Amino acid sequence: MTAKTTPDLKTVLIASGFVLTLSMGVRHGFGFWMQPISQQHGWTRETFSMAMAMQNLMWGVFGPFAGMAIDKFGTTRMVVLGAFLYAAGLLWMAVIDQPTVFILGTGILIGAALACTSFGAVSGIIGRTAPMEKRSWAFGISSASSSFGQFIMMPIEQRLIDQAGWQTAFYLLAALVVLVMLPMAWRLREPALEQADGPQQSISEAIREAFAYKPFLLLIAGYFVCGFQLVFIGVHMPAYLKDKGILDPGVAVFALALIGLFNIFGSYYAGKLGGIFSKPYLLSSIYFARSIAIGLFLLAPLTAYSVYLFSAALGVLWLSTVPLTNGVIANIFGVKYLSMLSGFVFFSHQVGSFLGVWLGGFIYTRMGNYNMVWGIVLALGIFAALVNLPINDKPIARGAAIAA
Repeated sequence: MTAKTTPDLKTVLIASGFVLTLSMGVRHGFGFWMQPISQQHGWTRETFSMAMAMQNLMWGVFGPFAGMAIDKFGTTRMVVLGAFLYAAGLLWMAVIDQPTVFILGTGILIGAALACTSFGAVSGIIGRTAPMEKRSWAFGISSASSSFGQFIMMPIEQRLIDQAGWQTAFYLLAALVVLVMLPMAWRLREPALEQADGPQQSISEAIREAFAYKPFLLLIAGYFVCGFQLVFIGVHMPAYLKDKGILDPGVAVFALALIGLFNIFGSYYAGKLGGIFSKPYLLSSIYFARSIAIGLFLLAPLTAYSVYLFSAALGVLWLSTVPLTNGVIANIFGVKYLSMLSGFVFFSHQVGSFLGVWLGGFIYTRMGNYNMVWGIVLALGIFAALVNLPINDKPIARGAAIAA
């Protein structure tokens, strides 16, 4: 068999950067559709929140399977599939007005699309392309691309909704996803799995090994919190600000864009620092710092400027967990099954996302405010800071039979 030419790291980072910019950028803006869709169809916020929760849960459910397929068949095929699924999901959200069907279709289509086009989907090819000394930095660049997508797509999505209407905005975004992702997918071709470095394990052996290893389970527990915090804030922030008297929608748009802007730097430097300092300690520090930032935000008088300061601080910490988490997995287990193992860890993240976005809508509907959810967010941040401290990210000891 003739081996395919290995793509260079620059090509991989640019192509995956475009994919992540759209995949994560569009997804982060879904909160802007909560009020117009709910008002149009006569739904409560809980209905739309459930659709977003289902989407995040399905993203996690499909993640390990997408990772298995990527590690076996390559990134290109799955990104192509993900682009078409993403477009179909956006069209579904535009035309379906029956709550249960909307929730199920949005969850399955967008969830599967994100599993094929987000962090886990590109982590394998990045890990296998980047040399070990640059791997954490490369993961940081990848995460920064996602943040850039949030920064640039937030105002675009809000402008499309305002000027073209919320349904037409979905149509235009569906076309954009396909037109950009398909050509980028062809730049993410890599050698067949047999050519890649890594231990000669089967998929089932790799799974058993990971789930029997305590640091992997601790990483899973911490990543649950990351999902809970980020998706609750990302989806419910616009409605929370409006409830508190900040009626200008531009404040929420700019706040979420600031999160994306500052996380470009946060993700990049988290990856860079991960190549120098202990990744578990950095993860613990990020979770603890998030809790401090959230606590100060809730205690301070709420103004547009306090929102912007909070968004900038949170932005530095937003997706900075991603390069460090992927780096820990790669350090411990190697890169052969990196997409799959990242998918399992990300499943925990998405269970947290499901609960965060759903509880936000559920508790608001019954209590008329978000106070209880904010309390849960703070407590979970302290929990995540503690469980990451004892993680040992040294390479796992293996027998000679499966040595790399």
